[in-house]
Amino acid sequence: MGVENTVIEAIEFSEVEDIVIAHVRPRRAARGRCGRCGTRAAWYDHGEGRRRWRSLDLGTVEVFLEADAPRVNCPVHGPTVRHVPWARHAAGHTFGLDQQVAWLATQCSKSAITQLMRIAWRTVGSIIARVWADTAEGIDAFAGLRRIGIDEISYKRNHKYLTVVVDHDTGRLVWAKAGRDRATLEEFFDALEASGEGRCAQITHVTADGADWIADVVRRRCPAAVRCADPSTSSAGPPMPSTPCDERLEPGQTRGPHPPRRLAERPGGYGRNRTRSRSQARPLRTVEEPREPHRQAADEACVDRQD
Repeated sequence: MGVENTVIEAIEFSEVEDIVIAHVRPRRAARGRCGRCGTRAAWYDHGEGRRRWRSLDLGTVEVFLEADAPRVNCPVHGPTVRHVPWARHAAGHTFGLDQQVAWLATQCSKSAITQLMRIAWRTVGSIIARVWADTAEGIDAFAGLRRIGIDEISYKRNHKYLTVVVDHDTGRLVWAKAGRDRATLEEFFDALEASGEGRCAQITHVTADGADWIADVVRRRCPAAVRCADPSTSSAGPPMPSTPCDERLEPGQTRGPHPPRRLAERPGGYGRNRTRSRSQARPLRTVEEPREPHRQAADEACVDRQD
């Protein structure tokens, strides 16, 4: 079952629902704790009775854990469903299934996950949010930022945009939020400075397109950073080589790996530009098709009768 600190009381197979149900309960050491903060609390009531949590499938058969869900009187959060060691608070899936879905989200699309794990589209998003909330608590996403890239991407329709920030040294996404304006980008630098004093000043290089709202904020928040143009969005490419006067193309010439040639050298132009007037049309030749012997004899007999 992939559960810890849990006592498995019984396992049954429901032929009506075609599922496996494991009746479980927490061990004594894990009982009587708040589901939100884990603080020991006194018993409050039975809550809404027994609940089920979806676990990893057993082959093609769905597996559920079923247990009582009483409430405890937490001194901080008040009446709250007690903590269970196999699932997060207010979640309908076990830790194992949440981890599996979160890993699949990094490898394939949501549509593939919904078909493989047999869950709803919105459930995938809820699981990702829960797993990331627990993971982000022990990770400093802004640690060691030196060279960053700022850009906006569109999503859905009606010109909705996300402002994203990436770390060029590690190639990972650092921050993203809906919107593409000065206020949105200011929130990133506020969060960067709040994570550690002086971190905005530690930024050495910033790549971005030519948007004024990005340049103004970067210039003010990171005055010492070198601002670089993003080659994927910049319209200013390398300068084109100059053409000497004696090699300039005349009307009707093309440039390529071979010496220039005149299109007028070929009658009627070249390629799509080639035209042909009615006077230059090729004459049609009369072609006499061979006749079959019986058809020729029949024609000659018809001529004799007419005579």
